Amino acid sequence: MYRLTVRDHFMIAHSFNGDIFGPAQRTHGATYVVDVTFQRRELDDDDLIVDIGLASETLSTLLAEFNFQNLDDLEEFQGRNTTTEFMARVIFERLAAAIAAGRLGDSGRGLEALTVTLHESHIAWASYEGELQ
Repeated sequence: MYRLTVRDHFMIAHSFNGDIFGPAQRTHGATYVVDVTFQRRELDDDDLIVDIGLASETLSTLLAEFNFQNLDDLEEFQGRNTTTEFMARVIFERLAAAIAAGRLGDSGRGLEALTVTLHESHIAWASYEGELQ
C-alpha cells in the first residue's frame, strides 16, 4: 500500500462535559497538528498517490472552518464532547466527502483509505482511519 501524508494545523477552544474530564470541563484551548495519510494500492498514471498541492489545499480549506473557533458554539457539535478522537473522525468524514466530490482531482479518485491524526501535544495524539468508498 502506498501512503502520502500532508500536514497542517488549527487552533480551537472547547470544553468537555463529564467528571472524567476533570479541569478540562472548563473552557480551554488546543492547537492541533493534523497529519492526513492518503493510501492506495497502485500509483496513478502519473506515478502519484494524490496531488500534494490539492491535498494540502483541501485540508487547509477544511481546517479553516474550525480555526480560531470555540467548538462549544458550533451547532453541529451541541451535546458532544469534541475530543481529539471525535474531531479526527469529523475531519476524516469531511475529507472523504471532498474526495468523493472530486476536489482532489483525477488521482484522488483512486484513493482507497485515509488516516487522520490529530496531535494535541508532543506526547499525545489520536487517529481515525477508514476505507473510502
